[in-house]
Amino acid sequence: MTLKKYTEISEGARGDGASSLQFNTGNWRAIRPDINTKKCINCMLCYLYCPDDAILIKKEGKDGKPEIVGIDLEHCKGCSICSNVCPVKCITMDKEEDALKKGLKE
Repeated sequence: MTLKKYTEISEGARGDGASSLQFNTGNWRAIRPDINTKKCINCMLCYLYCPDDAILIKKEGKDGKPEIVGIDLEHCKGCSICSNVCPVKCITMDKEEDALKKGLKE
């Protein structure tokens, strides 16, 4: 079996049906991801595995390659899949109230 690169997978193949993009589900969250974009290697695993399409990317970032730029907190449910699949552990999960104290945006 040959694995496809993330650019070879259509968005529909990542689970377009019953998407949270149709609903604001961010208020379900008890924990939220915080991405250290300086540590991120842009492997796109978080983007591929996110069940809610909540990972924000810039299609043409540095060197013309896609780049992770943040989280869509209106749709992130706090499942922590992104932090579990990150090979460099640049995504941490913070309690919602702790994130607000740190000054992370809602």
